Amino acid sequence: MAGVRVLVGTRKGAFVLTADGTRRDWDVQGPLFAGWEIYHVKGSAQDPDRIFASQSGGWFGQLIQRSDDGGATWNPVGNELLYEGETGTHQWYDGTQRPWEFTRVWHLEPSPSDPDTVYAGVEDAALFRSVDGGQSWQELRNLRCHESGPSWQPGAGGMCLHTIVQDPREPNRLHVAISAAGVFRTEDGGKSWQPANRGLQSEGIPDPDAEVGHCVHNLALHPQRPDTLYMQKHWDVMRSDDGGHTWYDIGGDLPTDFGFPIDVHAHEPDTVYVVPITSDTQHFPPDGRLRVYRSRTGGHEWEPLTQGLPQTHCYVNVLRDAMAVDSLDECGVYFGTTGGQVYASADAGDHWTPIVRDLPPVLSVEVQTLP
Repeated sequence: MAGVRVLVGTRKGAFVLTADGTRRDWDVQGPLFAGWEIYHVKGSAQDPDRIFASQSGGWFGQLIQRSDDGGATWNPVGNELLYEGETGTHQWYDGTQRPWEFTRVWHLEPSPSDPDTVYAGVEDAALFRSVDGGQSWQELRNLRCHESGPSWQPGAGGMCLHTIVQDPREPNRLHVAISAAGVFRTEDGGKSWQPANRGLQSEGIPDPDAEVGHCVHNLALHPQRPDTLYMQKHWDVMRSDDGGHTWYDIGGDLPTDFGFPIDVHAHEPDTVYVVPITSDTQHFPPDGRLRVYRSRTGGHEWEPLTQGLPQTHCYVNVLRDAMAVDSLDECGVYFGTTGGQVYASADAGDHWTPIVRDLPPVLSVEVQTLP
């Protein structure tokens, strides 16, 4: 029977949760890297035993860790990941220009086709790639050198490149999301980049049709339909059917279209999940009721999924990387909260159960379906 491994990054360490295909009984390993902020943990689709983790701390800076045995043991790799030199400036909150500065790795994205290739999205907004399993890294510098770079500004969490989406058909096609600059697309493996924000509108930007300056929170796609992209934005849930060239609103009947995570059912490209929160200043569920919303039509029409989730006095948040799906026949859906719970549904969201409680605030949740 196939199994599931859930990789959880928190503000005070990482945890590895494992279960067989029934997904009823869970073994909890951790905390790994106790006391460290683990921004992201993600495994290779090609080699389930290879896992990467971003380890960050105020005292000792940033480390990347790699496991080659499914999380049992870890070794630091490639931690010479530094800018080779400053390249220009970007805009700060007050309109002044600041030099680029590397502080932490927000997101690690292993290639879907090559276990030795992995991407790292960092703060300030830059993209690195390793082709030797994380031992060495090269910046895809032309992104940061894009002509719009000097106008990029930090979002509330910093100016981070937090999302990397790869087209499984074409390894050289990537979309990245930057807060607060927007989405950028490359068709040539990072040699050139184009803004991919047409159709987005955001408050606070003088030109409502501006291609750069949008605070995009997350992106998702289904591997069988990679030209269809879903977006959770700072206000607005959006969809593109042309690979990010144009976007349109699919928020429909959501109670609020503000949130952070968005994901797609493993076997149904039109089934999408979001977790709305009240507003950009109130990062908790509307009315204190924790609800995942599911659309089976690719947007516009949404249903609340509540069974097993707290429906009174719940004031947690679900962060951008804290939702994932497995690829078992009955698709499992998982998410973690800032209150330290990790919830799982073994039936595509119809019923939920907490598989672990009382962790530190959860920063990321990723899932591996094991043979």
